Amino acid sequence: MGSPQGYRASWWTFLLHQAPHINFQFEAVGGEFAPEDWGYQQALLFLASISGLCFAVSLVLICVYLIRFCCCSNEDEEETKTQRVCCVTWSCVAAVIICCAGIGIGFYGNSETNDGVYQVTYSLLNANHTLSSIDTLVSETVELLSATVRGDLTQLEETLSPRTDLVAVVRNTRRQAETVAQTLDGVPFWGETRGGPSILAEQVGYLEDYRWLAYILLLLLDLIICLFTLLGLAKQIKWLVIVMTVMSFLVLILSWGSMGLETAAAVGLSDFCFEPDGYVMNTTQARTGLSPDILQYYLTCSQDVFNPFQQRLTMCQRALSNIHSQLYGLEREAVPQFPAAERSILAIQSTLNTTESNFHHLVALLNCRGLHKDYVDALKGLCYDGMEGLLFLLLFSFLSALSFTTAVCSLPRAWKRFQNRDSDYDDMEDDDPFTPQESKRFVQWQSSI
Repeated sequence: MGSPQGYRASWWTFLLHQAPHINFQFEAVGGEFAPEDWGYQQALLFLASISGLCFAVSLVLICVYLIRFCCCSNEDEEETKTQRVCCVTWSCVAAVIICCAGIGIGFYGNSETNDGVYQVTYSLLNANHTLSSIDTLVSETVELLSATVRGDLTQLEETLSPRTDLVAVVRNTRRQAETVAQTLDGVPFWGETRGGPSILAEQVGYLEDYRWLAYILLLLLDLIICLFTLLGLAKQIKWLVIVMTVMSFLVLILSWGSMGLETAAAVGLSDFCFEPDGYVMNTTQARTGLSPDILQYYLTCSQDVFNPFQQRLTMCQRALSNIHSQLYGLEREAVPQFPAAERSILAIQSTLNTTESNFHHLVALLNCRGLHKDYVDALKGLCYDGMEGLLFLLLFSFLSALSFTTAVCSLPRAWKRFQNRDSDYDDMEDDDPFTPQESKRFVQWQSSI
């Protein structure tokens, strides 16, 4: 199966779907979305492990840089002091700028993903409302017809008992009403025991709330670290810079970890969005036991697909037309001779009008366009907004990892800069009047005079 009408896989979905799917034995795995298959799970984990490899490389680079920083000689320090201070400052500023840009991208991506997921939940709830309306409408109509058969038609038959020909017409009307009730009773295809889309919408919304909150906290943590890092560098607060260095390393781990999850999620989502009909049909049929004809009808909604309800609806329409004709004949022939039958005939006609109104409403609900539109809207929310937001979150994690890698390498040089700045005062001559110590003694001497 391909894609439904009104939906077309985006170009980034196509590109991500082309990503190699390799299991732990380095064997190629099919790109069909199959989250229950262990081989497919290995392929996604393999893609997620790429970010783990990047994290290992960044750790090696950080260790090499810090070892060289700690063990290198201090020769020609005076000549390169200004250049080193400038390098440290600008590297830290560049890291903060990259991090802030990534944070902005992350907020946008988190919002887009949230919008896409809530479009899915809205479509699921709308589909659940349609299915519930079908069940309720059929239940009310069957009850109404059954009450009419037991009440008004039975009473009419007793009233017209002297005329056997009219009694035969009433009995035929009874059979037609019972046929309509039995036919309509078999129309509902989504029982209560199967679990409606509302349950799935509730689960998706619950998970999305926690996912959204987790990313908000991560983004705020990144922003706080950037702000306090700038504050520590501007005020030259050594302990604050040390704390921000440790926090930067912890967020570095979180950034590479979230990048791995986002990579696996993006590729898995692209596999689903590339050909969603097949997975949706197989999963729904396995969990609900629905007929493939019904699923095909609603997922495709094409003129080439047979309507599985057409036969039942046609039978009901013909039976209702026959009941109308028979009641019209009874009203014309029986009422002049049996005036007491008029009340029963009018009550039956009122029930018939209500039944026909419910029937036309039911035909509109059973039409594939409503549920198919909900299905397409859910796909667009998940595969357009959701995919776009996920890619922006992936970019945020990558920029955050780069910026905090730079910060972890640069901030230790700032410690040394602060330490050298304090030690420069100790290296000055005691009788130098421009040193802070000598200036302080001079002010004290003036105040004593």
